[in-house]
Amino acid sequence: MSDFENLTGNDKELQEFLMIEKQKAQVNAQIHEFNEICWEKCIGKPSTKLDHATETCLSNCVDRFIDTSLLITQRFAQMLQKQSSGGM
Repeated sequence: MSDFENLTGNDKELQEFLMIEKQKAQVNAQIHEFNEICWEKCIGKPSTKLDHATETCLSNCVDRFIDTSLLITQRFAQMLQKQSSGGM
């Protein structure tokens, strides 16, 4: 990124910190979104116990969430690695 070229060491550290915090916020937003999606998809009528179908639905939804989170984390790691090696 050309914005990083004229920054001092402290400015670069601040910029990296802000970028990481932005990424954390994006992940948190996705967690919130998946919570809403799983709730709407799986919980038809709240009750004191989960039936088998609801439990299976929630489990599958969470599994997809974990798969997606891992994919996002890997993508962020790739982007950071490219950026640190001068690829961007």
